[in-house]
Amino acid sequence: MAKNQKIEVKGWSISLFKYEKEDYISLTDIAKYKDSAHSDTIIQNWLRNRNTIELLGFWESIYNTNFKPLEFEGFKKQAGLNSFVLTPKRWIEATNAVFNNQDLPQSERLEKLNQIAINQMKSLVNRKQIKP
Repeated sequence: MAKNQKIEVKGWSISLFKYEKEDYISLTDIAKYKDSAHSDTIIQNWLRNRNTIELLGFWESIYNTNFKPLEFEGFKKQAGLNSFVLTPKRWIEATNAVFNNQDLPQSERLEKLNQIAINQMKSLVNRKQIKP
């Protein structure tokens, strides 16, 4: 996956990628805006959010025939609890997520995770439920 360009958001540079005709935004770059020394923690906290878990589960259930819905339900029940911790690796291994490509470095796997969010946002915009 080659970097195509960068955009500036509030003075921060965010990498944009093109892969198989799809656009990707670097979650790592966005997380670094919040706390450059702890971007991994920012992403883990994002994954703890119930809305994020529901979005990921929705996308996987549509596009991934090998997705494990029971494991997803377990994560969904725990999401938001103070004791709940979820990493991209744990999500991938437990649910058999479709973006589980062991040949890709973790940063690129996180970018694929971001694509899920982008696709959902495009879907909502197309349905006119939110304004761009």
